[in-house]
Amino acid sequence: MQIDFIKLSGAGNDFIVIDNRSLSLRLSAELIRSLCARRTGIGADGLILIEKSDLFDFCMKYYNADGLPGSMCGNGGRCAVYFAHSIGVPSADHNVYVFEANGNRYDASVTDREMVKLHMLDPHDFRDSLAVEGFNCHFVDTGSPHAVIFSPQGELERLNVCGEGRAVRHRTDMFPGGTNVNFLEVISPDSINVRTFERGVEDETLACGTGAVASAVMSYRLGRISSRTVSVRVRSGDTLVVSFNDNLKSVTLTGPAKIIYRGTLELPLSGT
Repeated sequence: MQIDFIKLSGAGNDFIVIDNRSLSLRLSAELIRSLCARRTGIGADGLILIEKSDLFDFCMKYYNADGLPGSMCGNGGRCAVYFAHSIGVPSADHNVYVFEANGNRYDASVTDREMVKLHMLDPHDFRDSLAVEGFNCHFVDTGSPHAVIFSPQGELERLNVCGEGRAVRHRTDMFPGGTNVNFLEVISPDSINVRTFERGVEDETLACGTGAVASAVMSYRLGRISSRTVSVRVRSGDTLVVSFNDNLKSVTLTGPAKIIYRGTLELPLSGT
């Protein structure tokens, strides 16, 4: 069975994206894991299916690299929109899309070539100070759960993100279901650098959209930055822009979404 796919990068987060509006494709967790494997598969942080929606332009089904359904992925959402735009998924405005993910509505627009602005859910479940694995840790849910840990300026590059992040990620006594873990340094009143250990990928990724949002809003909430438009430099070297209002609502995430290549999967019938 042959299936066309496009691989996209959202500021370094990479995804296999497939048009499944026919609803003919069902992938097992084992097959998704094999497709996302870096050395033996296509390689990706996750897999996205674009499906029909009864209410909106499309439905985004997101799976982590471990093959399991994931919570909201901000960069994945932006890549899903750019994918829909590139293949001509109908919408009321060719550059504006309304889609659903995990039962929630999201609005997004293609603002320029390979740039997408995504309106996020309001952050919630703020916890301003937690002692975890020797860190003063902060927590917020931005559609996905995120721990936020501040690093002194100049030390972020030397940090063992995989080792430290894995320890915090698995503290299910503090974070039921586990958490993503963001380490960040404040560069200026309107800019931060972020490195993220992602749950479901179980490794450091080159970017994390919901993590960028979590880091930006928590930095503002705690008075570490003063701007409500924040430049977030991620591990890939790309910059995401997070904006929000005084109440930490009306959050948007803007950044690059690029098509890396197009290909065809040869799937065994047993894998669908």
